[in-house]
Amino acid sequence: MEVIACVDDNYGLMFNKRRQSRDRIVTDHILRDSRVCCLYMNEYSAQLFAEANQGQIMVKPDFLECAGPEDCCFVEDSLLLPYESKINRIVLYRWNRKYPADLYFDIPLTEHGWRLTEAIDFPGNSHEKITREVYCK
Repeated sequence: MEVIACVDDNYGLMFNKRRQSRDRIVTDHILRDSRVCCLYMNEYSAQLFAEANQGQIMVKPDFLECAGPEDCCFVEDSLLLPYESKINRIVLYRWNRKYPADLYFDIPLTEHGWRLTEAIDFPGNSHEKITREVYCK
């Protein structure tokens, strides 16, 4: 399974039960990059993709349990450590800023053997620079 998440410089995901930020160009990237698989997410995250969903998005409350080995999961408000053994690739979109956070991406990448295999910067809609990082084991 591939996991996709947006994080700040401290790996923050959410603050006060809300996403830290959002960017239309990141949403477009996620849809484009996951077009060959099912893109799983929960109802909260599906709101980001409502206008662009053309049938590839599967919305389920237990999406991390439902996703298969070839599927993608967009994660905003879920802990991933319990599912790490199912994950074969992690894609992080970095806001390149520090935001307040109370929920963090919980997989310690380096300590658990994840290697950065790709990093690309691009301009976003709401952020001057967004970095897309790909990690593999």
